[in-house]
Amino acid sequence: MPAPHLPPDPASLAGGPAGPRALAPLLHTVLEALADGADARCGPLPPGGPGAVGRAVACRCAPVLPRQGTGAHEALRELVGLLAEGAADPADPHCAAHLHCPPLAVAAAADLAAAALNPSMDSWDQAPAASALETLVTEELAGRVHPGGPDPAALVTTGGTEGNQLGLLLAREAPGASGDGHRLRVLCGANAHHSVLRAAWLLGLPAPHVLPTPAGTLDPAAVHTALRDTPDPGAPALVVATAGTTDSGAVDPLPGLAATAAAHRARLHVDAAYGGPLLFSAARRHLLDGLGRAHSVTLDLHKLGWQPVAAGLLTVPDRAFLKPLEHRAAYLNPGDDTEAGLPDLLGRSLRTTRRPDILKIAVTLRALGEEGLGALIDRTCEAAAQLAALVDSDPRLELRTRPVLSTVLFRPAGATDALVAAVRRRLLADGRAVLGRAHAPDTGGRERLWLKATLLNPHVQPDDLAALIKLVHEAAAGGAGPVHSPARRAVR
Repeated sequence: MPAPHLPPDPASLAGGPAGPRALAPLLHTVLEALADGADARCGPLPPGGPGAVGRAVACRCAPVLPRQGTGAHEALRELVGLLAEGAADPADPHCAAHLHCPPLAVAAAADLAAAALNPSMDSWDQAPAASALETLVTEELAGRVHPGGPDPAALVTTGGTEGNQLGLLLAREAPGASGDGHRLRVLCGANAHHSVLRAAWLLGLPAPHVLPTPAGTLDPAAVHTALRDTPDPGAPALVVATAGTTDSGAVDPLPGLAATAAAHRARLHVDAAYGGPLLFSAARRHLLDGLGRAHSVTLDLHKLGWQPVAAGLLTVPDRAFLKPLEHRAAYLNPGDDTEAGLPDLLGRSLRTTRRPDILKIAVTLRALGEEGLGALIDRTCEAAAQLAALVDSDPRLELRTRPVLSTVLFRPAGATDALVAAVRRRLLADGRAVLGRAHAPDTGGRERLWLKATLLNPHVQPDDLAALIKLVHEAAAGGAGPVHSPARRAVR
């Protein structure tokens, strides 16, 4: 470690034998800055809104590129502290708007090692151990998703959007999918993630046939009718189901959809980015019955897996399904190298350079085990059930439905949609709570705007949930008028 009186050289490298000694004093500065920033923020979100935060960032970052550097400690102290003070902190129990989890400390620590070693997962000679670890871990996870598959395999992705794009791409390129002038026809529910429609556009496919989901889930009978009455009977079809919708956490009836797709010789892709980790929960994995019958499945472990972004997977029951992704670049995977036994990594992603995201996943799986992960999932879902019970018992609030996963939709009873939107913005402006919003029908079938609490913190306490409800009541008391300036100070 450098002598205490000598500041670390900002040009020191993180890798190599000297890397850990260069990192050690910098990590101390980073950890102090993270703690100081969180103390200064004192809540789930910096108050003041975009304008206040933008001005603070512009002020404290100037100049972005000074003529002479300030040194490593000052730069880390100022900018890491700024980022922490101005963060939306998913570890705060009142930060519950999105599928954006608080990462486990052990996973973040593993990610530091990945950053320091910096393997690039596009050729074996850049990532020997990392590529072997990725193969081992992805095969294990793919086998859990597709226990009956002939040769389950998985790719590491940046998340659900990339996973869904790959699912559509593999369906488009499947044998017989584009012959006789027919193009792949994609069917999905109105509850499907927006990335399904975007993927079809990017891949040059016809716009997906979007089926209504008035009950919140995709109805196999509606899929049967759509496949039966298609205007292009010769076209291959892909049914996209969802296991954990973004708006409500609902799970489509996977067994029925799998049976319907099979009856019509259609492929099935399941977007299980949110709900997929239920496989680790003995008490809840039954909600994913039928998942293994899909031709491809999207998973995200940076949701109910508590990984730093990114930690996505696309699984298939048969490695042969991935053959369309094979690609050759002479400087990365020449044919004679592959024949000589060097692993070919280019067919494992549409990306070239990519991080060893598998390391943090592998460390987490080993550190917690199946029972430890399952316990975190169960505690998180139970907290959502507790929040729903609090809402349901409060006559001033309306609960849309009991949560399936960890998402709770609710609203002030009798409120207009304008008031619901104002409540959310008021909480954001004063930095006291971060709630999402979702449109869904009420019990009478009328489309309404709801506050959305997506709980992903497994350590949230009942008092935190009660305090969140109190904050909603206080914000609702302000009416639907303009959001006033917050009392708490904004980012310095």
